Amino acid sequence: MDPFTVMNELRISAPLFEKLQLHLFPGDGDEHGAVICAGMSETDRGLRLFAREIVLARDGVDYVPGQYGYRALTPEFVARVSNHCARQGLCYFAVHCHGGDDFVRFSDVDLESHQRGYPALLDITDGGPIGALVFAHNAVAGEIWRPRKVSKLTKLTVIGVNHRRLYPEPVQPTRGFADVYHRQSLLFGAVGQEELRKAKIGIIGLGGVGSLINEWLARLGVGAIVAVDFDRIEPSNRSRVVDSLRSDCRDWLLESKIPLLQGVGRRLARYKVHIAERVARRANPNIDFFPIVGNVVDEKVAKSLRDIDYLFLCADTMQSRLVFNALVHQYLIPGVQIGAKVTSDVDIGDVTDVFSVARLVLPYQTGGCLLCNQLIDSAKLQEEALSPEERRQQRYVNDPGVHAPSVITLNALGSAQAANDFMMGYLGLFDTQEAKIGYRMHDALSRTWRSADCADTMNCLHCGTSDRSILARGDRASLPCRNV
Repeated sequence: MDPFTVMNELRISAPLFEKLQLHLFPGDGDEHGAVICAGMSETDRGLRLFAREIVLARDGVDYVPGQYGYRALTPEFVARVSNHCARQGLCYFAVHCHGGDDFVRFSDVDLESHQRGYPALLDITDGGPIGALVFAHNAVAGEIWRPRKVSKLTKLTVIGVNHRRLYPEPVQPTRGFADVYHRQSLLFGAVGQEELRKAKIGIIGLGGVGSLINEWLARLGVGAIVAVDFDRIEPSNRSRVVDSLRSDCRDWLLESKIPLLQGVGRRLARYKVHIAERVARRANPNIDFFPIVGNVVDEKVAKSLRDIDYLFLCADTMQSRLVFNALVHQYLIPGVQIGAKVTSDVDIGDVTDVFSVARLVLPYQTGGCLLCNQLIDSAKLQEEALSPEERRQQRYVNDPGVHAPSVITLNALGSAQAANDFMMGYLGLFDTQEAKIGYRMHDALSRTWRSADCADTMNCLHCGTSDRSILARGDRASLPCRNV
């Protein structure tokens, strides 16, 4: 499958998947049942379903000997859970298990039961989608019902420290890979290289951090990149933006003594996303590259990222952090926030801290939610929402002409950690016993790496499980964006 092959996918967090697996396969060799309550999103890439809740069916109470088949969910259980899904705007998916490991399919009895019951469920849930999943240990098959249309589930993706993908049967690479990827394929094999080719990755911010991530992803063989940035290149950041040229900045105009020509130069400077596209296509001529000149805090721009497979946040405003965090949790898209910072003592001028950070954020509680870890400051969100004139009047910025120090080598440390986290986790290469969820920070002054455990808040509006949270709701919740 290419990055834009139309497919039907269910995404589920690792903790929910583990809960489901323990229920379906407790070691007794018998059949067990449950229901997945899911959000949804539909784009040109296909239908995505997002597991938000799992309701386990109790053996002998909710899951009993069936009239037509071996076991069935009771009408009372189906009514209660389907009504809950209807109230919450979620999709209803019945789940049961079969024996076996790598191959699975519905029995004829299963399919007949869908024909009998699902038209009524579509009415209860206001058109669904609804459906059913059947699991083996390492495989899953599914049917998705919508008014006048029934389709097959393409795959299930488990989002965790290591990602896992389940299909109805084992999938082999559809094509060989180019010689340029031979050495890296010795690490993750032809199957891993194929997963990279099928991946669609988002990058927010194509400056000093994002330009590094962009080139590395292209060289890894990622199939598609969506790059978002509203900014143009300028001489002061050319030292940090990969492959930026003097001609991109229109230096010959900026160096003019005529103010009019200087203004023309600033207006004609190349956008950072277009420089990134040039870099990516040189590294990988087959890449699908989608440059978006815009701000991720605008709803239309943010929604263009809802069908990606992984998200890098390389811009450091509070508003971009808020939208990034919402995309991760609302659409079950794993991501990482990257930054570098230099702090100093204003009174004596000494540098007090120099660090680079990569904050892995996975879409579940304890997964690194930026809100739970107090990394989205409400006062700064308010400040950023003000106009420049309003900021001057309220004196939020004492000296707007002073910029924070930024050095490409500091950017590279956090970016390399983030890129490795993507590669290792996306291809399932982490040692699950040793690899820890959390943030990684490098202190340049002491030459040390530090890790930070992640907090979580039960009632968090992003990663929490309360009725108010946006977790796994997909298009049936609103992103925290501005409408323009």
